[in-house]
Amino acid sequence: MDNYNQVAKTISLERYGIKHAEINYQLSPDQLHDISIEKGLGAEASSGALAVNTGEFTGRSPKDRFIVKDDITKDRVWWGDINIPFDADKFDKLYSKVVDYLSGKEVFVRDCYACADKNYKLSIRVINEYPWSNQFAHNMFLRPTEEELNNFNPEWTVVNAPGFRANPEVDGTRQHNFAILDFSKKIALIGGTGYTGEIKKGIFSVLNFVLPVFKNTLPMHCSANIGKDGDTAIFFGLSGTGKTTLSTDPSRSLIGDDEHGWTNENTVFNFEGGCYAKVINLSRDKEPEIYDAIKKGAILENVILNSSGVVDFEDTSITQNTRVSYPIHHIENIQIPSIGKNPKNIFFLTADAFGVIPPISKLTPSQAAYHFISGYTAKVAGTEAGVVEPVPSFSACFGAPFMPLHPAKYAEMLSQKMIEAKVNVWLVNTGWTGGPYGVGRRMELKYTRAMINAVLNGDLGLYNYDDYHIHSVFGVAQPRTCPGVPTSVLSPRQTWNDDKAYYTMAFKLTNAFRHNFKKFEAHCNEEIRRGGPQRYAF
Repeated sequence: MDNYNQVAKTISLERYGIKHAEINYQLSPDQLHDISIEKGLGAEASSGALAVNTGEFTGRSPKDRFIVKDDITKDRVWWGDINIPFDADKFDKLYSKVVDYLSGKEVFVRDCYACADKNYKLSIRVINEYPWSNQFAHNMFLRPTEEELNNFNPEWTVVNAPGFRANPEVDGTRQHNFAILDFSKKIALIGGTGYTGEIKKGIFSVLNFVLPVFKNTLPMHCSANIGKDGDTAIFFGLSGTGKTTLSTDPSRSLIGDDEHGWTNENTVFNFEGGCYAKVINLSRDKEPEIYDAIKKGAILENVILNSSGVVDFEDTSITQNTRVSYPIHHIENIQIPSIGKNPKNIFFLTADAFGVIPPISKLTPSQAAYHFISGYTAKVAGTEAGVVEPVPSFSACFGAPFMPLHPAKYAEMLSQKMIEAKVNVWLVNTGWTGGPYGVGRRMELKYTRAMINAVLNGDLGLYNYDDYHIHSVFGVAQPRTCPGVPTSVLSPRQTWNDDKAYYTMAFKLTNAFRHNFKKFEAHCNEEIRRGGPQRYAF
């Protein structure tokens, strides 16, 4: 499935301003794996995967993500705390510093592309300071054929220099790390951070601007799979809610685990060529497909190895955001090419640490639009300094840090497509039951899988509303029964055994929803506004 330097091709980076560099072009993952180990930049795990430490940053840094404000972006981007403007002249000066820094060094270059649908393909050249960053690009982007490499003409360029540190007072950044998109020059400039997720999310942000503005296609932060009958399912959700886990199903073919487009030609296509999964508490029993994908060619990030190279997946001494990247063909049951038809079911995943949202509920079109714009999950105690109890966390469209346009634009596109495709939309709580975090327990994965399978098999979707209970606080329709799930589990109120405490917590969360939605109300119609909780706490 891969092409490794089979093309006798040499390239120059002088047009990018990088001079006298030792260029390693289109190396195989095995070569990059070995170079990383030889340079002391990683170690081989017992599984054969490369284990690396990303350094100071073990996650994205949203406050250090910028977009150059120019003629293309100034009237289109939703500027604010998420999309932070950057001066074009300062970008040029900072870019010159970065390429001067890379000049004369050994660099690793990869040509690749995004978007599995050929009608939307984006060609990308990735220039990395580190070999394992280049291997990450191999894993996560789509890999060109030999013929495509011979005629490759990159449209976008990613320049990735983790060892370069900006001077905020001079360069206009917030601190020494940065990730900046320039849509006029078509450059993603990343420096001061080794966290590989900045590379893939940079291109995701590009597509989240380009596709709706110029291609009338909806970009989505979601996973997707397809059944034997060709029925596509989409899973929206923030990190830690189960997108990768729930879409990786041995009975269904994986389209992709994180980023997709939904076209007017009634197709859903993967942006990527790989998966980037959390591995905290990973086990073969619970997630066998992901566990077995961790082998030679995969990259583990910020995990702890014992003296025999065995990973302790429960060790979070570096970070809770331990990760693995691997090419999608490390999963046995995949869709080739990574394209499906219009979805029949959409799942919004939330890890509700308050323990009050039903484990599964069916949404009306207005509720679906409301919850899509809200993008709710929760932070739990211990994940950040000062967090001692559950904290609501809202990320518009389940991916606000990557969405350059106003969330209402994406919500309108989704609503239209849901209506046209007659999609069922479900809210799934993969978080807590029987009480909030610290009191209750995490929803068992086997129950969540059973509920989703019931939807996909038609055991829930064909029921009449008489078979549902309308939640008295959230207004959503929760099924009274579901094959493979105890009836008591389906009612979050019953799992608490304390109605007063349950409703107190439920009202606390609904007020958080309403407070968060205020900033979107002016851009939403009455139908969408009525899709949220309608009651206040007293």
